[in-house]
Amino acid sequence: MKPTPLSIMTPRAFTPLLKATRYKGLWGGRGSGKSHFFAELLVEQATLRPGLRAVCIREIQKSLSMSVRQLISDKIHTFGLNEHFTILDKEIRTPGNGIIIFQGMQNHTADSIKSLEGFDIAWVEEAQSLSAHSLKLLRPTIRKPQSEIWFSWNPNHPTDPVDQFMRSPAAQRDPDIITRHVTWSDNPWFPEILNAERLRDKTHRSDEYDHIWEGNYQQKSNAIIFTQRVEVTDFNTPAHAHFYFGVDWGFARDPTALIRCFITDDILHIDYEAGGTAIALDALPTLFNQIPAIKNWPIKADNARPETINYLKTRHNFRISAAKKWPGSVHDGIERLKAFQKIRIHPRCVETAREFRLYRYKIDPLTGDVLPLIEDANNHYIDALRYALDGLMTNQRSLPDFSAFAPKH
Repeated sequence: MKPTPLSIMTPRAFTPLLKATRYKGLWGGRGSGKSHFFAELLVEQATLRPGLRAVCIREIQKSLSMSVRQLISDKIHTFGLNEHFTILDKEIRTPGNGIIIFQGMQNHTADSIKSLEGFDIAWVEEAQSLSAHSLKLLRPTIRKPQSEIWFSWNPNHPTDPVDQFMRSPAAQRDPDIITRHVTWSDNPWFPEILNAERLRDKTHRSDEYDHIWEGNYQQKSNAIIFTQRVEVTDFNTPAHAHFYFGVDWGFARDPTALIRCFITDDILHIDYEAGGTAIALDALPTLFNQIPAIKNWPIKADNARPETINYLKTRHNFRISAAKKWPGSVHDGIERLKAFQKIRIHPRCVETAREFRLYRYKIDPLTGDVLPLIEDANNHYIDALRYALDGLMTNQRSLPDFSAFAPKH
């Protein structure tokens, strides 16, 4: 008896991968449903194509407990297909004498994986760990007509072989490669208990959040500028708070960024942000007015656009003026921000929180050492914050040098 055709609900973000193509890739963070999608797709393909042969691969697989065998078995049970599949200790037999096997790539040679030449599908799970040697062996081995190779992974570094192969500019132009970035927000069945873990990491492990949950590259923790100093959490703004406002102007693809903040008990609170790219001059007042009370307080802005400052001041009555800049003002501003006991960001300030997670020092690509140079990225809302606190910043380089008057021994 043939299996009943499956009816599987597929999240919108995954639908491009339903198309037959040589290479399929899903990359992203925890809870996105990458593995669940490929497991369901594999079971579906096994029912539609009797005799299908598939291999599920990891770079290192010391035991079947490390494989996706249990996940595939669970999908077979969920779809009510147990009578059509035979789940054994080391393999799963599929309709029409097909098979799903599970294999590690470590220590393999071209001769040792020749048995995979007639396979229809190779699914590489945890593909961020796949070595260049394994990728080089695997691609020409899976050579059957209409065969496919699938990759699912949470990226570690841009230099990882799977990233260089699946996410390069050349890959994006290749019609035989379909790759999608998916996160927890693309998963309509993302469980509440996992969301609680996500929010906990966002508050208490902000330096790791983007890698774990959003699927961004892993950052060296000692390169992140504001490690263990920032928390994203809900808070109430005092009725009589003293507000500071700052704005960083957008250029080309960079966003215009606005910030409102206040200080209590040596804790810097950021409670509102607004921003966007390619905002026309006459649209700026509307953007500014998205932040409560902005017309009642001074605003400090990037001094690179004096004509824009003048327009907002004379035509729309904003109390806006240019913030001071000096050689080294970025570093001095960072040191002032780091001097706060804590920086607390309201959850509605999504872009500000993201920048604080990613703002970092440069890393030497040859040695991996952290350099005393700040990466010019993920800094628009942070720059707006520095401008907002203009009056609290100190030009360390302009302080008098009293070393000549020090006692001599």
